[in-house]
Amino acid sequence: MRAAIVSLLLLLASLASAAADESSIRVGPIDAVLTVPPGVVKPPVVLLIAGSGSTDHDGNGPQLKPATLKKLSEQLVARGIATLRYDKRGAGGWKKEFGRPEDFRFKDFVDDAVSLIEYLRASGKFSRLAVAGHSEGGLVALLAVQRAPVDRLVLLATAARKQGDLLKAQLEKQLPADKYAPLAKAIDDIMAGQIVDPPPTGLAIAPSMQPGMASAFNEDPIDPMRKITGPTLIIAGGRDHQLARVNFLALTAADIAAKSLWLPDMNHVLVDVTDAADDLASYNQPDRPLDAAMIDAVANFVAQD
Repeated sequence: MRAAIVSLLLLLASLASAAADESSIRVGPIDAVLTVPPGVVKPPVVLLIAGSGSTDHDGNGPQLKPATLKKLSEQLVARGIATLRYDKRGAGGWKKEFGRPEDFRFKDFVDDAVSLIEYLRASGKFSRLAVAGHSEGGLVALLAVQRAPVDRLVLLATAARKQGDLLKAQLEKQLPADKYAPLAKAIDDIMAGQIVDPPPTGLAIAPSMQPGMASAFNEDPIDPMRKITGPTLIIAGGRDHQLARVNFLALTAADIAAKSLWLPDMNHVLVDVTDAADDLASYNQPDRPLDAAMIDAVANFVAQD
C-alpha cells in the first residue's frame, strides 16, 4: 500500500511539474531555474541550496547524481509552492565571471545565496520566502539569512561542526590509523592557514586552492544557528552515513525554538534506504523517491501561517 501511495504521489508531482511555469534566469553570474506552480496567485517560494561539490540546480555533481533538488522541487511545486534552484560556482565548469578559482572564498557561496534571496524578495511575486539548505547548503543558508532575513529556514542533513573537523571524522572511520594521520595533520594545517605542499596522498587539494578550502573548513554552524530568530525546521535521517545524530542534536540545542524531525530510515540524499549497499546505490538513482514524511514536513512548514 505504501509503495502504491508513493508511486501515486510521484505521478502527481510529475504531472504538476509538467504543467508548471519553469524558466531559466540569471542573477549576476548565477544561473538558476525558477519553477512556479500553475494557477496559484503569489505562492510561497523556497530557495533550494545544494550541498558540497560542483553541484548543479538538480542536486547533481560530476560523479554522483541523486537529483535531490530536482525531486524536492517537483514535490513542493505539486503542493503549490514555487522553487528557485541554482548551479553552484564550479558546476559545469568555472565561469570567468566568478574570477580566479584560487581567489574563491566560502563567503562567495553566501554572497550568491544572498543575491538570490534579494532577487526573490524584490520580485514581489511571492507571499512568503523560505530557504532550504541541504548538507553544506545548510551552512550557506545559516550564514545567508544573517544578512538577508527570510520567513522560514529549513536545514536538511546539515552538519553542526566545522567542515574540516567533519571531514577528519569521516576519514577516521574509513582509514587505518597510519593512513589517517597524515591527512588529519594536513587538514589541521590548512585550517590554521598554512599551505601544505605537496598535499598528502588522498587529499587532492592543490596548494593554490588551500586558502579557499580553509575558509570553508573553518566556518562553524553553531554560532549563526544561535542567532536565528525566525521559524526554523531541522530534518535529519538515521541512515545518513555522512552525519552522526549528534549533529542533529547539536543544531536543535542551539535553537531550542526550532521544529525538528528525525527520520530513522532516511539517508544523506533524503531517500529511505535499508542498508549500506542500498545507501551507496541511492547516490546515483535520480528517480528514487525522496522520504515522503520529509517532503510533507517541509511543505507544511513553508505553507503554514
